[in-house]
Amino acid sequence: MKVKDCIAVPKSKKLLQFTLDDGTGRDRTILSGVHAFYEPEDLVGKTLLAIINLPPRSMMGIDSCGMLMSAIHEEDGEEKLNLIMLNDAIPAGAKLE
Repeated sequence: MKVKDCIAVPKSKKLLQFTLDDGTGRDRTILSGVHAFYEPEDLVGKTLLAIINLPPRSMMGIDSCGMLMSAIHEEDGEEKLNLIMLNDAIPAGAKLE
């Protein structure tokens, strides 16, 4: 999934709204609670790993159509989160095997 746009969800401290190219020719919207770890502008253009065969889930009145994959770990007693980012040479819509 290539991040085409990413914005903070109004009235939410945690949620970012991602507009993603999933390789189908239609934009896909996914919301993710990663704002404590990432600024939206830093994610535009990145290639992320997502699960997309999930039913849409409404959050803050917006349908989220998938889930971004991340790794959570503890560092110096503090929780850290890293979105799983792929090499930008991998095209939108590539499938994992």
